Amino acid sequence: MTPTILLLDLCPNRDLSDQLRQILEPTFSVSTAIPLDAGINFGERVDNQLVASAAVGNRLIFPILASPLSGLDSLFRAIREVNRDAILIPVVERAEAFELFELLKRGAADYITLPLRAVNILPRVWRLLESLSPPQSTTQVIKERLGLRQLVGKSAVFQREMEKIPIVAKCGASVLISGETGTGKELYARAIHYLSLRSSKPLIPVNCGAMPSELIEDELFGHERGAFTGATSSVGGLLQEAEGGTVFLDEIDCLPLPAQSKLLRFLQEKEYRPLGSTKVRKADVRVIAASNADFDEAIATEKIRRDLYYRLNVIRLVLPPLRERRDDIALLIQHFLEKYANEFGKKTPAISAELIEMLTLQDWPGNVRELEHTIERAVVLCQNGTISAEDISLPRAALIDPPETFQSAKAVVIEQFEKAYIQKLLLAYHGNITQAARAARKNRRAFWELIRKHRIEARTFKMSES
Repeated sequence: MTPTILLLDLCPNRDLSDQLRQILEPTFSVSTAIPLDAGINFGERVDNQLVASAAVGNRLIFPILASPLSGLDSLFRAIREVNRDAILIPVVERAEAFELFELLKRGAADYITLPLRAVNILPRVWRLLESLSPPQSTTQVIKERLGLRQLVGKSAVFQREMEKIPIVAKCGASVLISGETGTGKELYARAIHYLSLRSSKPLIPVNCGAMPSELIEDELFGHERGAFTGATSSVGGLLQEAEGGTVFLDEIDCLPLPAQSKLLRFLQEKEYRPLGSTKVRKADVRVIAASNADFDEAIATEKIRRDLYYRLNVIRLVLPPLRERRDDIALLIQHFLEKYANEFGKKTPAISAELIEMLTLQDWPGNVRELEHTIERAVVLCQNGTISAEDISLPRAALIDPPETFQSAKAVVIEQFEKAYIQKLLLAYHGNITQAARAARKNRRAFWELIRKHRIEARTFKMSES
C-alpha cells in the first residue's frame, strides 16, 4: 500500500506545498490541508479541529511553518491527540541551528529546509517509513548498546552533550563535532550512527589528516580507469561504499581545499564526480565531521571554506575536555580497569582512593584517550591485583607532590603583586620612601616594613633621579 503524506500548509502565501507535492507525488499519495488563519498567527489562532481532522490516518505529516518554533507545541499536541503514531517532519524556509535542534527536541522526526530537492527529501522519507517496520533485531540492539557503552560520565557538562545524541541521531542533518584531541569525537559519531535509521548500513571513518592530500579525493570519490597513471581499473570511493550509511570525517580542517569544494557540492546536491569521470553519481550518505581546531581561526587562515563550515555546522556538538569534567575521572578509571582486565584475561585490579584522587588532579592534555592508555598500561604492569603509583606512567612529581592549596597559591600572587607595586612606586618617586608611602596611602613605617619584607634596595632607585 502506498503511504499517504499530508502537507499541512501553515504558510499558504508561499508555494512550498506545491514544490513538495511535485517532489513527493510520483512516489507517494499526497494530500494538502490549509488551516484557517494559517500564516497569520497560527500559534494562537490555528484551527486545531481542522488540523486534527486532516491528521487522521496520515503517518507522515509535513507541517509547513512560517516560523520554526512559534505555536509548535500547540500544533504538535493537536496532531498527537488524534494520531499518536504520526511522524512529523516540519518544513521551514530558514532557521538557526538552535531552532532546528529544538524542533527535534519537541518531537519532530526530522526537518526540511530550503532549497527543496528530491535528492535530499526522498531518501529521508524512505528511511522514516522503514522505521515503521517490525521491531529491531538483536543485532540492532547490540549496535545501539555498543554506540553508547563507552561514553562514560555523570557530570552536567558531559550529560548535556550526551542527551543530544538520541535527538540528533533520528534526523538526517549533517553534524559537526568539536573538541580537543582525545575527547571521544569518534565515539560520539558512532553513537549517532548506531542510534539512527542508518544503523544497518556502513559507518566509514576517515581521518583527513592521516591521508596524503593527493590521495584524499580518490579515497572519497573514487576514480575511473585511466584517470591517472596506474589507474588500471575503475574504483569506487568511500562515498559509494557508505551508501545508505554515514561517513565520519575526522580532522575536517586538514581536507585540501579542492576536496572541500567537491564535498560541499555533495552536501548540497548529494552528487559527486569520480576522478576522470564525465558522469555525475549520486549517494545517500550522512556526513558527520569533527575537528579539534578553532573554526574561526581555521576559516580566517583559509584551512576550511566558510561555506563548507556553514553547511556542516547544522547541528553542533562541543565535547568538554577531561579537566572540565573531573567528577567523571573515577568512573572512567573503573571503566577502563574492567575493560582491560577483561581484555587481558585478568581479575579487575584494585586501586587506592589516594591514587584515584591524584589522577583526578591531573590536567590530562590528551583527555580521555590519555587516561585510557595510562590505565591500560597500569593493568598490564600491576602485580598482586593492586595498582600502585609505580604502575602509573606519569611524572613522579605529579604523583607525590601535593597540589598547592588555595591559600598558598593566593599568597604567591599577593607577594608578586606587592613587590612589583612597591618597585613601581619607588621608581616613580626616585627612591623617596616618604613620597612613595604617601602615594600608596600607607604610613611610612608600614611601607618600610614591606620594603624589608621583599628585600628591596630602595637606594638603587635614587640612581634613577637625574
